[in-house]
Amino acid sequence: MIDLRHLRYFMAVAEELHFGRAAERLHIAQPPLSQQIRQLEAELGFQLFYRTKRSVELTEAGQVFLQECQRLFRQLDQAIEMGRQVSRGELGQLVIGFVSSAAYNVLPTLLRSFRMQIPKVSLELHELTTDQQLHWLHDRRLDVGLIRPPVDDPTFAAFTILQESLVVALPEQHPLACQHHVSLQQLAHEAFVLFPRPLAPGLYDQIISLCQQVGFSPNVVQEAIQMQTIVSLVAAEIGVAIVPISLQNLQRTGVIYKPLQEPTPKAEIAIAWRRSDVSPIVERFLEIARQLIL
Repeated sequence: MIDLRHLRYFMAVAEELHFGRAAERLHIAQPPLSQQIRQLEAELGFQLFYRTKRSVELTEAGQVFLQECQRLFRQLDQAIEMGRQVSRGELGQLVIGFVSSAAYNVLPTLLRSFRMQIPKVSLELHELTTDQQLHWLHDRRLDVGLIRPPVDDPTFAAFTILQESLVVALPEQHPLACQHHVSLQQLAHEAFVLFPRPLAPGLYDQIISLCQQVGFSPNVVQEAIQMQTIVSLVAAEIGVAIVPISLQNLQRTGVIYKPLQEPTPKAEIAIAWRRSDVSPIVERFLEIARQLIL
């Protein structure tokens, strides 16, 4: 087996074409250097240098061998640097899940900041409900997820990155659309559009509880999985919906958003990841996310 150290010795002599100068460059004595080169030639089975008392020249085989050694060490240096970048979380791939509403608040800012700081990491994005993301995280199909808390499974860790108010989405021709604020009690007899509870139990329970506090349970006439679909159904006058305020950024024609008179709980978006499986890239993503907590 050829030692990389022997190749470095050879390259120094080949570049200096002088054993004395090469020995000084390598910080070793000249006789051991000459011996190492002879051992390398014996192991290779061909001569690397023409030697005379006055000069040292590369053989034709030595010239080709030098070029290949230089290429090998460039590749080795590149491999070392790539390994260092991966270890620092600066190179590789990150698979991110996100609930649809995150696209209208925290996700664009988070991705832009990550791209600016870690440009060599490729991102793979999947729009998924909270329950889908937790399944994908469990199956290692995701590295991190932007979800609606809570997360009850101890397998996962999470922290809140965004808290936002709830508003009511109304068809633009709705009688309440002309009001500055809407009272929850004014919605008691309205048809509601809502998502199924298993998709985001935390937000679902907040909305139901908010209505029950003023004396009614919402009459849910239509369920939809994605927030964009819910807003589109409101525009189609299927019903009204209580949604996070950032849905206003969707700018869907035919929908008007109104603040509620009553105090509302904060809808949250959290970042979740596998507690026992944190790669350097995930650590960098979490670090950047913590800097952007809204």
